[in-house]
Amino acid sequence: MKSYILLFAGMLALGGCGSDSSSQSTGGEGSPDDPLPPNILFIVVDDAGVDQFEAFGYGGATPAATDSINALAKAGVRFRNTWSMPTCSPTRATFFNGQYPFRSRVRNAIVSTDLANSQPSPYALTIPKLLREEKGYVSALVGKMHLTGSDLNPDNHPLHDDAMRELGWDYFAGYLDGAPYPIDTTAGGVAPEGTYQCGFVPTTAADGDNGADFGVCYLPDNHPSGHAWIPMDPAIDLPGQDNATPGRSCLELGGILDPGTMTASEERRAELDFNAQNGYYTGEWKINHEDGGNETLRAPDARARGYRLTLEAQYAIDWIAEKQSFHSDTPWMMTVGFSALHAPLQPPPASLLPHPDATPSLLGCGTPVADGLAEVGLPVTGDIGDFAQQRIVAQHMLEAVDHEIGRLLEETHIAKRLEDGSLQYNPDSNTVVVLVSDNGTYMPSVKLPFDPLRAKGSLYQSGVWVPLVVVGPESIVANPDRDVEHLINTTDLFSLFREIAGIEDSALPAWLPRDAQPVLPYLEEPGHSGIRDYNFSEQGTNIAATPPPPCVIPAANTCVQIFPQEEVCADQGGVWYGPDEHGNGGFDSCCAVNDQLISQGENPVDIFPRDQRTLRNDHYKLVRISRQDCALDALVDSEEFYQIDQAIPSPKLDRADADLLANGEGDLSDEQAANLTVLRDQLDRLLATATDCPGDGNDDLVVDQTDLDEWTYWADTEAARGLSSWYDLNHDGITDAADRAIIEAHFGTDCRL
Repeated sequence: MKSYILLFAGMLALGGCGSDSSSQSTGGEGSPDDPLPPNILFIVVDDAGVDQFEAFGYGGATPAATDSINALAKAGVRFRNTWSMPTCSPTRATFFNGQYPFRSRVRNAIVSTDLANSQPSPYALTIPKLLREEKGYVSALVGKMHLTGSDLNPDNHPLHDDAMRELGWDYFAGYLDGAPYPIDTTAGGVAPEGTYQCGFVPTTAADGDNGADFGVCYLPDNHPSGHAWIPMDPAIDLPGQDNATPGRSCLELGGILDPGTMTASEERRAELDFNAQNGYYTGEWKINHEDGGNETLRAPDARARGYRLTLEAQYAIDWIAEKQSFHSDTPWMMTVGFSALHAPLQPPPASLLPHPDATPSLLGCGTPVADGLAEVGLPVTGDIGDFAQQRIVAQHMLEAVDHEIGRLLEETHIAKRLEDGSLQYNPDSNTVVVLVSDNGTYMPSVKLPFDPLRAKGSLYQSGVWVPLVVVGPESIVANPDRDVEHLINTTDLFSLFREIAGIEDSALPAWLPRDAQPVLPYLEEPGHSGIRDYNFSEQGTNIAATPPPPCVIPAANTCVQIFPQEEVCADQGGVWYGPDEHGNGGFDSCCAVNDQLISQGENPVDIFPRDQRTLRNDHYKLVRISRQDCALDALVDSEEFYQIDQAIPSPKLDRADADLLANGEGDLSDEQAANLTVLRDQLDRLLATATDCPGDGNDDLVVDQTDLDEWTYWADTEAARGLSSWYDLNHDGITDAADRAIIEAHFGTDCRL
């Protein structure tokens, strides 16, 4: 066991347990008469802001059919004023460490160029560690959580396949990458790249030139059916399969359709590309078993093929069922990170949709759809039919998430299916269900009246306002089916999980900076007054030795330097300005892109902010932005100020034309000016609490012998380390003598004072 695990145990010991210490021993064992703490099912939906959800009063003119989520919302408490961070990794880190990004240094979505310094630290106090040590919980994580680096760049991924285990989870089955791989437009190598935008062969009704209404479905080697291939033809009745759409049905089985033929052979099967990743229908699964073993399932493995959401739900169901059957005396926490609605947008199986016979998205990606769409959002560049198609696919993906949430709840008996088909929460399950999203909806999928041009990736309301539902037994959730309008931050979930488990705040190290505020009082006491005076969100730039190349998002007229690979840029609807696949050419900055555009007589694009921070109270919101000014070759700061609310169905949003500072402070009313002054002061005071402790690599705020010992571990090149780590203190991507010198120069410093 690595020494940094021992350090964590010491952190808890230093924290003390206050008046609870006599009942809390090592391993979390209390009195035999103590009631078992509730289990926790934590569900995270990806890229689905509050704009998507009918249960919160929104959902657009045609809301997604989310009966399972609606049932949870009715059975629990709806927190209607919850803020996340603008992108996934920072928000997801807040769930488990209770800290704002400026403390954890996870300030944007983690990509392969980001050093370990901007990834959650193995020294951090995380919820699975805390629950295990204090109350004996076992914890599992399934699906996407995007908390670390990945195999895309092993040099910046020091925890490797043990990453989730070292961050505290006893079991992990999911992905270290931040999103599904791009769609394979060759559909497994049966056509040239770009032929099949959905990743499968459509019918001839959808594509008269390249579609097919029959074919041979070739299956991977260890397919559970035992077959190497199966014929797919509408004239053949294959139980459980929709042969009217053979390409999609074959993909759902994990196979590759050879279109327009009924002749099968091993030679043809060998020609197909089972190694290619294909959006939501393949994945590279990393599994950390509870016995300490690791396993990787790659694309050719049948276990890694099939629709992601279904596999994610099934892994969670299987793990919970095992705990319910054989370890019913041990409390557990299961975190399920569903991959959708993240790009790439790809049609889900028809079987997961509430109305599979009326699903134009199943015709094929990129097929213009004129009927059945009540809204297309604000004007965007590109073909409006393609944009409408994306929105339909996204809506179906949310409905597929809802279907699998319902199946997860029903098959684990956390809810039961009534005769009318509805779900009813089962309080006897002794399980608290928490459902949240990680950030606002991505631009193409935003529902009106929310603002697609100020969505995911921005600090505006459409980018950080997310749904939060908590459902539990009456002892925890009093008077269910109600709304709480008070300010909630995703950091507060750290407190909520601690509170559900019955762990007092005094159990945490007193010196540990944390930003989480209590949530349980809102659940136990209807009408409880607001706890937060303000809410905070931020987005910055992760620590990287070299920034990613530029990518221009035409629909937002913005250049970003976030995506290291051209394919990821394309998945976001972007135009790549980095080097080509051979490493030739490209630009190194968005300023260089604008220089090129201007030289060609085109208008420059906006440059994505380097840093963004926002603070709000009940009625007003301050936004601070730091953006590169290419002409000055410097960062330029600006402020914006808005009045906002959570009205249904049309909330007051921070749109571009609503900035109260657009004409200066002279136009502000006395009330507005007073709120601006207060918010400025609060934001300054919050940011002043950041702690810079040079030489402290384990974040215990002391530079001592432990830091030298940990540096020795990470600098050991003979053990294949010595690259990026939390002891790469000068951020050059190498852990070496220069970093040790920083420790020695600050040895004995106590930043807790």
